[in-house]
Amino acid sequence: MRFDALIFDFDGVLIESEYVGNKQIADYLTAAGHPTSVEEAMRAFMGLSGRAFTDAIEAWIGRTLPEDFHTVRRTEDERVLGEGVEAVTGAVAFIEALPPSLPRAIASSSSMAWIRAHLDHLGIRERFEPHIFSGREHVHRGKPAPDIYLHAAAAIGVPIERIAIIEDSPVGVTGAVASGAFVIGLAAGQHCFDGHGERLRALGAHAIARSFDEVAAALA
Repeated sequence: MRFDALIFDFDGVLIESEYVGNKQIADYLTAAGHPTSVEEAMRAFMGLSGRAFTDAIEAWIGRTLPEDFHTVRRTEDERVLGEGVEAVTGAVAFIEALPPSLPRAIASSSSMAWIRAHLDHLGIRERFEPHIFSGREHVHRGKPAPDIYLHAAAAIGVPIERIAIIEDSPVGVTGAVASGAFVIGLAAGQHCFDGHGERLRALGAHAIARSFDEVAAALA
């Protein structure tokens, strides 16, 4: 390991929620009269949250959100929170194999409740506590600003230049690169279609990994 700490994004890095969530959005928009494929939803909305997320959808459909959008999303989130989402292939084994003494954190755009619930589903919450951080709750500016990564680095007490960040979304990679860390663009999830890794590299990712074995090689 040539780094002193690791920071992980969450959705699309540890769990397959990027594919699940964007498929739900694509299906909803299509049914509402705005034909949208999963691939298009990925390109337009992946990694966004809060106002940036809803603004992107409104820009895509060219009007304000349908009245039931938030209700449908909330119902879907509650279902997924209860049932869980499968892990990205190799993610759990990779986390469990990390040296216990190696500082690590999660820096996600999702809420703390979402992150903790799904870490519990995977059985690896204790591998990160108390260093779990939300761009919605711990910083004023979410991704693609670098603030959440810098916040996580300060919390674990490691200079950002000595940290590797594992990110899967263009928004996340943009913020991670701006933080000054070494950035691994992960293209291992179901949402990573052809050209995804190249897109992350074009945004400045220092290495591209298409599996957690490749993540390990990039860190060695």
